[in-house]
Amino acid sequence: MTLAYAPSAPVGINALSEVMERLGLRMNFAKDEEIFCQDEEADLTYLVVSGAVRTTRLLSDGRRQVGSFYYPGDLVGLETGDIHRFSAEALSDSLLLVVKRSALKAFAGDEAVDRAIWEATRRELERTQEHLLVLGRKTACEKVASFLMDLAEREGGEQISLPMGRQDMADYLGLTIETVSRMLTQLQGASVVEFDGCRRFRVKRWDALERLAE
Repeated sequence: MTLAYAPSAPVGINALSEVMERLGLRMNFAKDEEIFCQDEEADLTYLVVSGAVRTTRLLSDGRRQVGSFYYPGDLVGLETGDIHRFSAEALSDSLLLVVKRSALKAFAGDEAVDRAIWEATRRELERTQEHLLVLGRKTACEKVASFLMDLAEREGGEQISLPMGRQDMADYLGLTIETVSRMLTQLQGASVVEFDGCRRFRVKRWDALERLAE
């Protein structure tokens, strides 16, 4: 991990990045490097500038639950309490803007800061609600289709990258890695998606993928 002062000019991702540029530092994390630990004091907040981040929680029986995946423009580590309930690791070489929670609190009442934090909190709540729906009410095929649709809509373009591996997908969707692999093969066999290796795909039939993801 390397650390450097952020330049004064905003990176231009969104309003939140402007706030973080004003108050924080830039930190580079290598692939699989830990950003913060489960149950660690939540004294820092992070904004993804480039790369991708996953959050995970180890259960008492040793099983792992992936909480979410974060991409450029997403805020990571925004906690309501004093500790991080999840750990966070870089899925790929990543650049994050980092700011102390005390610094954000010092700017309470600043319209730009308040608006940015509210927007980040809203997005985190929506992410949690969607994850609960996927875990609780969808079949295995629908879960995988929803996951691919979310990535496709977020990234756009002809080719969509998968920064996470099959085990990450399984631990996020509440499935086994064998089930995830079987569902991906099934979707490709039905010409809904087409994979170019393990980490890149394109959508061939948007209507079919959308129906499964609903």
